[in-house]
Amino acid sequence: MRIIPAIDIIDGNCVRLTKGDYNTKKIYNENPLEIAKQFEASGIEHLHVVDLDGAKAKHIVNYRILEQIASKTSLKIDFGGGLKSDEDLRIAFNSGANQITGGSIAVKNPNVFEQWISKFGASKIILGADFYPDAIGGKIATNGWQEESNLELMPFIEGYLKKGIQYVICTDISKDGMLEGPSFDTYQKIINKGQVTTDNGGATRSIKLIASGGISTFDELPKLAEMGCEGVIVGKAIYENKISLKQLETFVLNN
Repeated sequence: MRIIPAIDIIDGNCVRLTKGDYNTKKIYNENPLEIAKQFEASGIEHLHVVDLDGAKAKHIVNYRILEQIASKTSLKIDFGGGLKSDEDLRIAFNSGANQITGGSIAVKNPNVFEQWISKFGASKIILGADFYPDAIGGKIATNGWQEESNLELMPFIEGYLKKGIQYVICTDISKDGMLEGPSFDTYQKIINKGQVTTDNGGATRSIKLIASGGISTFDELPKLAEMGCEGVIVGKAIYENKISLKQLETFVLNN
């Protein structure tokens, strides 16, 4: 299982929000590159960068920071936040992103998102499935988590699996930044259902699920790995020293 630290950016600063609320913004560092280099020095190979300004503006904003991190570290970066057009993707990939994450676009303009899967390949495009939990199983949120759609979590993911998507970042917004543990039950359901049968001889392809939101202790990481998560995004737990970079370095070396 890949360990993927998160850097969320507002006004050029490395910040964290609680439950996606911009009013809860807490600045942890004014230099995201400095944080990225710390991750790299700890043996981390992957990074999740979110352009929160872009999510609000509905187009890419902080691509210069992406470019800086990509050019001055060897980290493999997935980048998301406000990506709505082919031009946004062109800028993101040209600035050094290895993968991009599309959430709102996959809800509001599925034709464009499907074209991205075809044009760039399923290895480059991640489906962002951010949800507000409810009794049914969750409703997908859009536009930097400012809006709730009428789409339910499982059908949303299953629909895109059939259209070729492989990687899915799933975030329980109610747990994001709360340091109360991730949505184990939801992730297990997704993994259990996350297989699609292809046309060529009935072969199956399994979802590559990246867990996100609520990670609070190191002990949760091996549990997610055992469940079958392909990756886990860790944010506030690192910045609040609930999980040390040394612990992450040990996990990476042993897995």
